[in-house]
Amino acid sequence: MYTRLLKTPTKSAFLAGPRGIGKTTWLRERFPDADFYDLLNTRLFLKLMRDPSMLYQEQVSRPTATWIVIDEIQRIPGLLNEVHRLIENRGRNVLMSSSSTRKLRPGGVNLLAARALALTMHSLTSAELDFDFEVDRMLQFGTMPEALAASQPEHYLHDYADTYLTQEIFAEALVRNADSFARFLEVAARQNSQPTNMTSIARDVGVSRNTVATHFDILKDTLIGGWIKPWKPKPGNNQLQQSKFYFCDTGIVRGLSGRVTYPPTMEEHAVLLETLICNELRAFVDYSHLHYPIHYWRTYDGAEVDFVVETRKGFIGIEVKSSDRWSRKFNRGLSRLARELPPRAQFQQIGVFGGSRDLKWDDVRVMPIKDFLKKLWNEEIIR
Repeated sequence: MYTRLLKTPTKSAFLAGPRGIGKTTWLRERFPDADFYDLLNTRLFLKLMRDPSMLYQEQVSRPTATWIVIDEIQRIPGLLNEVHRLIENRGRNVLMSSSSTRKLRPGGVNLLAARALALTMHSLTSAELDFDFEVDRMLQFGTMPEALAASQPEHYLHDYADTYLTQEIFAEALVRNADSFARFLEVAARQNSQPTNMTSIARDVGVSRNTVATHFDILKDTLIGGWIKPWKPKPGNNQLQQSKFYFCDTGIVRGLSGRVTYPPTMEEHAVLLETLICNELRAFVDYSHLHYPIHYWRTYDGAEVDFVVETRKGFIGIEVKSSDRWSRKFNRGLSRLARELPPRAQFQQIGVFGGSRDLKWDDVRVMPIKDFLKKLWNEEIIR
């Protein structure tokens, strides 16, 4: 068991996170006395699918203090109306989990927005591992709980990619052609963290550009990844406009790309490290309830900063390099961005690299990977 940083809610909440992330384990640990509805249980699923009002009928006379947990609620969107009734009319606390928000939107999940907290669970973070990990293994296999526990994590990640991300998504009728979706997943994984060219991906997969856009929406809705949008410090047209898509776990990236059996190449290592830092940043702002958006910045002439965060206290630019040596040329994007910011703006310039010692190079604080992650979770970077 890993101690998760996600705080236990004290009122009704909606918990989202990709399949296999540990939501069910966390729910059973934090709410051992709750009335638990596991919608992966076929008999229970069929009963509530036929008549969602059975939930209300079973719970209407139960003690108000008893929590209700509904795991994988996206399988029966009609239950949202019954949850709404229980919260509104009976004052019950209901915790719902989901590995996909796609089918819930038409069902009215937004109706619960004022009555239920919105929570997100991420893959295991460096802080939840107590910073006791090998960077290379984390990059190669990721931090999904079962991948960490497996003696042969490549088998788990291959099965995850094959069974869930192709067959199960197809079975849920989210896509019509499983073969083209599987091809899309491989191409998208190989372009993870790069500015996304929908037209190029469509050509490689052999589908329309609109189909590719829909496939990316499915990945976002099933919490398998998300977009990092370009940031513009001031009006102008010299910044790149394409967003980047980052998968939620480095192991998933390697499983989908068909590379999980092999050690990462130097080129892969750089992309995977950037993905790792991206997901740690996402988890930190979610678990800390800071809600700062994460962007990247890049000009058409090649100046780039991997991550830009605007906080209440100023701006933070983070450049990630897998090299074990820092070079002055790595400062180029940060220095360029500093000139683009408003006068007298506070700008924290940070480099993350594969070396072993902290450095100070011009205005850039350069940190080894683990040192950066420790400072991040100790609230020394973003606050």
